[in-house]
Amino acid sequence: MKKFMVMLFSLILLFSLTACSGSSTTSKSESDGKEKAAGKDEKVTLRIAWWGSQPRHDYTLKIIDMYQKQNPNVKIEAEYASWDDYWKKLAPQAAANQLPDIIQMDLSYFSQYAENNQIADLTPYLGKQIDTKDTSQNIIDGGKLGDKLYGLNAGVNVLGYHYDPALLKQAGVESIDENWTWDDYKEIAKKAKAAGLFVDTGVKADVFFNYYLRTQGKSLYSKDGTSLGYKDDKLFVDFFKMTSGLVKDKAVPTPDYMAQVKGIEDDPVVKQKAIGIWQWSNQFVGLQQVANRPLEIKNMPGPDSEKGLFLKPSMFWSIANNSEHKAEAAKFVNFLTNDIEANKLALGDRGVPGSAAVKEALKPLLSPAQQQVFTYVEWAEKHSSAFNGPDPVGAGEVIELFDSLNEQMSYGNLKVEDAAKQFRQQADSILAQNKK
Repeated sequence: MKKFMVMLFSLILLFSLTACSGSSTTSKSESDGKEKAAGKDEKVTLRIAWWGSQPRHDYTLKIIDMYQKQNPNVKIEAEYASWDDYWKKLAPQAAANQLPDIIQMDLSYFSQYAENNQIADLTPYLGKQIDTKDTSQNIIDGGKLGDKLYGLNAGVNVLGYHYDPALLKQAGVESIDENWTWDDYKEIAKKAKAAGLFVDTGVKADVFFNYYLRTQGKSLYSKDGTSLGYKDDKLFVDFFKMTSGLVKDKAVPTPDYMAQVKGIEDDPVVKQKAIGIWQWSNQFVGLQQVANRPLEIKNMPGPDSEKGLFLKPSMFWSIANNSEHKAEAAKFVNFLTNDIEANKLALGDRGVPGSAAVKEALKPLLSPAQQQVFTYVEWAEKHSSAFNGPDPVGAGEVIELFDSLNEQMSYGNLKVEDAAKQFRQQADSILAQNKK
């Protein structure tokens, strides 16, 4: 009897260990994001969060409804808000390890959430739950940090010069060549001034200096995000002597002038006081609608514009590390990305879709302005270089510093050479905090 009890105890112990081992394996699989999608009859609830305007909320809710009808075992709970409120809600959820399964993620927060291990590597889902065969590697790589993919590109934006061709001719310039240079730009600025026009409304310091650095084989930030990505301050001096010089020459409005612009309706381009504006491709449609006259998009000036130009992710779809249903979440991200009927509802609102098949299907539905954007982005896919990746932690402070120095240079209150030194000293100090 004693021998039988020992054998029985051994069997119970063996069974317990096996059960524990199985439980541990399942947990590890889920934490690695490699668990299988739920079966057709298994009920799954996913949470998804995004920011945006009311039209975005409306069509995204319709897309969710469409997906739920096709996948009756899946229920998707929506959480949406304006830009500011969105991040205020997301922060405490991240701190409590209770993020929504699917998160609309912005570049400015991307590195922070990835480094804090709050969003998952999507690599295990590519070619399985997420189909990327119609998307270029350049677009996919926009969501990478190191060798891990923390977000799937929700749409693409490209820098360009958005301008009024009639005002350009009024300044005595028939057209802008695809291979134009910064010298050509300065020549157009002189003619614009002579015609009583501004050539543009100024540049966003960090965005356009980064483009200029890329044409020189450099970047604004180092690869590890612990310092600036260029060593020679002459690059800074050359670029900002040009931009601040144009403000001084009154070919570009002063910061004071632009501070009076209360919205897009007051923009100098809309008011026919400036020939063009430097901005992202997704902003073109809104400008054209308010201007209510023909506008055009021109690529960035060179030389070496192909080195400088890049496909910027407008935003990402990321999956929370705390999600218990990562594979199911990945399936819905795939639907948002590749389903043609879903994208017919969105119509490129989150940026030009990465999928070539989706782009082709949407073209007949686009307005003339939207068609211009799609055409320009397609051109840029063949005439651009790899994206440097998301800004490092601390970039927000660096950008605030940059904007302040740029304004002082534009007013003539700070020499460009002194600004270059101040920027390097203070920006490197901010970024050095990323050293591990």
